[in-house]
Amino acid sequence: MKVVATEKAPKALGPYSQGYVHGGILYSAGQIAINPEADDVTAVTIEEQTEQVCRNLGEVLKEAGTDFDHVLKTTCFLADMADFAAFNEVYAKYFTSKPARSCVAVKTLPKGVLCEVELIAAVE
Repeated sequence: MKVVATEKAPKALGPYSQGYVHGGILYSAGQIAINPEADDVTAVTIEEQTEQVCRNLGEVLKEAGTDFDHVLKTTCFLADMADFAAFNEVYAKYFTSKPARSCVAVKTLPKGVLCEVELIAAVE
């Protein structure tokens, strides 16, 4: 197993890793809208937060040696399902290969953010 760690994405908020690669598959931790340069959430709207989440995931993918085109599955968490359409508008720009996905509403997310996304991707 290989630990995936990059300073270009937020550091873990607890006892976990940004991701692991095992058997040619990346398993990422959920990413929230923490701006790694500020080490805090700076985005306010669902669109801005989704952009930051996707940028963070892009850095984890890059560090693991893969990219958005190799994502097999995502799990998306929204604080409010009323944000579903706006979230999808941004999400669709990054996940153009349309990986399998689950999207659920949850009561709260870390740091009061509006969304979180984790993924599984092939690493060649």
